[in-house]
Amino acid sequence: MSESLMTASEAQLAAARVMARCDALAEISETDDGLMRVYLSPEQMRANQRVGEWMQAAGMTVWQDAVGNICGRYESATPGAPALLLGSHLDTVRNAGRYDGMLGVLTAIETVQWLHDHQQRLPLAVEIVGFGDEEGTRFGITLLGSRGITGSWPESWITHPDGNGITVAQAMQDVGLDAAKILDAARDVNDIAAYLELHIEQGPCLEQDDLALGVVTAINGARRLNCRFTGEAGHAGTVPMTHRKDALAAAAEWMVFIEQTTRELDPQLVATVGTLHCAPGAVNVIPGEVQLSLDVRGPQDEPLERLLSMLLTQAEAIALRRGLTFDADEFYRINATACDARLQQALSHAVETVQGRSLSLPSGAGHDAIAIAERWPVGMLFVRNHRGISHHPAESVQAADVAFGVQAYVQAVCDLARG
Repeated sequence: MSESLMTASEAQLAAARVMARCDALAEISETDDGLMRVYLSPEQMRANQRVGEWMQAAGMTVWQDAVGNICGRYESATPGAPALLLGSHLDTVRNAGRYDGMLGVLTAIETVQWLHDHQQRLPLAVEIVGFGDEEGTRFGITLLGSRGITGSWPESWITHPDGNGITVAQAMQDVGLDAAKILDAARDVNDIAAYLELHIEQGPCLEQDDLALGVVTAINGARRLNCRFTGEAGHAGTVPMTHRKDALAAAAEWMVFIEQTTRELDPQLVATVGTLHCAPGAVNVIPGEVQLSLDVRGPQDEPLERLLSMLLTQAEAIALRRGLTFDADEFYRINATACDARLQQALSHAVETVQGRSLSLPSGAGHDAIAIAERWPVGMLFVRNHRGISHHPAESVQAADVAFGVQAYVQAVCDLARG
């Protein structure tokens, strides 16, 4: 194990600060009985202000951009150089945990704090962004913060209403932003060299391997479909078993196939039937129609397409054999986002330096890095999260793991900026 730049005692102090600041941000919530902080709310502005103060204390120039992201810059040795951008989001889901998003912003600040304390300037600037919206909790559209930076907001977004009928444009006005200036948030492609994001792992892999940190290979692509088996309803007592066109039995057979095939095909692919609606839905009637959802995800698009094709072909075959019909309608698709090979390598080296070995794994959840990857290379570092529980108050990380995370972050940032 090679020597890490940041000492273990420095890392412990940094981690303690991160944990305390996660607690402080968790206090800024619009609900008393659980953490909730949504885009363009007074709570988001308060969180931005706190985070901005911490950025400033770490020697950064601070500003809030035109879409409400809080941004800071730690200048390069030669002023005006491109920046390594570090970040994550400050918004939450309803009844959230206190680490999803926030941990990435606060560990980034500690990385800059270490450079500032050691009076070090790198060949590249280091910038941090606390994105205003990743979760999409308020408006039902996601990545508004990161798409502000890439300049890829669809025009329709500003008229999109929240649950109370308040549009994005109105909500922006309410917090002193101007929807006419959204494009001012977009960054020139030459301003940023690469993007790094530290995040809690929203799954159990690191815990199973007894490791604090892991390096993300890709953010899973996803396909979501509404599917339907149509058979024939009939009397549960009078239709013989050999004459039935039972839509639910067909769906059940298909669900078992989905589970077995996905498991056998590739350990990185996942498939889920999350909803099931049975009609007519009476105890004494053979189900004539079943509607069910299918969600398939994986870190590479080709194997994902192959799995989906196999599953749909089998559904048709089951329907044909049973004298039913099957149809499916895809309503959501996002391609996999590959993490940059050079950034993965730098992160893996940093992780090996602090914990002896590195584990590479895909992310099954979405992140700001998806939007940023359209313009710049992205890399992601995962921190172990107890039982993989996320989007829930039970989210839990250990200070010792966060200390490793900050150490690896400092190492990777310095290596990349100097390399």
